Amino acid sequence: MTYIQIVDLVFQITSAVLSLLILHFIFFAIVGFLTKKRFPKTDKKLKYGIVIPARNEEKVIGNLIASIQKNEYPQDKLHIFVIAHNCTDKTAEFARAAGATVYEYNNPNERTKGYAFKYLFQKIEEDYGTQSFDGFLVLDADNLLTPNYFEKMNDAFVYYNGERVITSYRNSKNFGSNVMSACYGLYFAQGCRFESRGRSLTGCSTRVSGTGYLFSAKVVEKGWNYLTLTEDWEFSADQVLQGRNIVYCDEAMFYDEQPTSNKIMLRQRMRWTKGHLLVFLTRSGMCMKKLFKRTPKGQKANKFSTYDILVNTLPLSVTSTILFILNWILIFMAPLFMPNDYLAIWQSKGLDLLKTTLVGYVGLMALAVLIFICEHKRIQGVSFPLKCLTVLFYPIFMFVPVPMELVCLFKKVGWTEIPHTDTTAIEKVGQTAADKKESKEK
Repeated sequence: MTYIQIVDLVFQITSAVLSLLILHFIFFAIVGFLTKKRFPKTDKKLKYGIVIPARNEEKVIGNLIASIQKNEYPQDKLHIFVIAHNCTDKTAEFARAAGATVYEYNNPNERTKGYAFKYLFQKIEEDYGTQSFDGFLVLDADNLLTPNYFEKMNDAFVYYNGERVITSYRNSKNFGSNVMSACYGLYFAQGCRFESRGRSLTGCSTRVSGTGYLFSAKVVEKGWNYLTLTEDWEFSADQVLQGRNIVYCDEAMFYDEQPTSNKIMLRQRMRWTKGHLLVFLTRSGMCMKKLFKRTPKGQKANKFSTYDILVNTLPLSVTSTILFILNWILIFMAPLFMPNDYLAIWQSKGLDLLKTTLVGYVGLMALAVLIFICEHKRIQGVSFPLKCLTVLFYPIFMFVPVPMELVCLFKKVGWTEIPHTDTTAIEKVGQTAADKKESKEK
């Protein structure tokens, strides 16, 4: 074998191994594309605490609380708790006026959402007792709920006797603002349709995504212990490790606000990426141990869910990028071993790289088109020209975390505020950007 054939073989083998690790993702996507699960309606109405962390959210907190109060669910079974965390505005005042129980917590050294939850659940335990609730629903201050949201979440929760964590469909209230918000909206729609739905239908645990998830009060009987930049990833991994699967409820839909600028997008996704790496460092060893440890008699093995969450926490983008760089370093060393053929080799490899890039780019564009088609009933307020631009830029949006993971290996990343300014009420969701502008002018 020639030098370049050896290089190609090694790269093909490593690429094949990485591809095999995530091969089951394709199966989940197919299942999610073809079918969905509906939970039977129940007459049993459980009592829920709604926990909302809020930092300088005076512009949006009232609309969220109003959407909760307009839900088709007995209001005496719902208790809204807001933790005004390091606020410098009137978030606490507005939330109280809207009918929420509000706690205030100020500690500039404890900035993540996890610290807000830790303090909030301590106060709920002191004043109400966490076990006086059947479950707790996590929401963000910029969220809005559809009128049947609690009915559908309750149906799923009761179906599993409160033993599963239930997560819901994440839509975007400002989907049609610009290309950035539309790319975010597609990203979350993709996760719901082609990841969470397929996992739940096949019995594999999915994961929660920041907000819109419901869990039993038993989960926090000893308090809240997830404090890193991405407490949702920590929470997801620990639920699987404890044998408590996370199930997706497709019929329960909420909306949240997406960033509309590159600056805010980069800030947010840098935090997500760093948090993802931290979860890998802290949870991958536990997952590996559980995979190869014998399951005690009478307990659920949950092996495949453990494997899936382990693969999800792996820094595959970093690994693939490093392998790619090493491969090209070896290709550029070709003149040392094949002095007569190196120009032809570089030309051939350059063309191969161009073809691969184009295929990948077009593939992600096709995925964006498919999401728009599959989720057309839920994706509202997006003009056709904006859809076309979103399809064109979606591959770039999806590629952003790749260099970020490399940067995050060496860069310290802290929690930074993501401003929410979209004051759309639940009744107005689905309007185009032009409609919203016209409404404001009136």
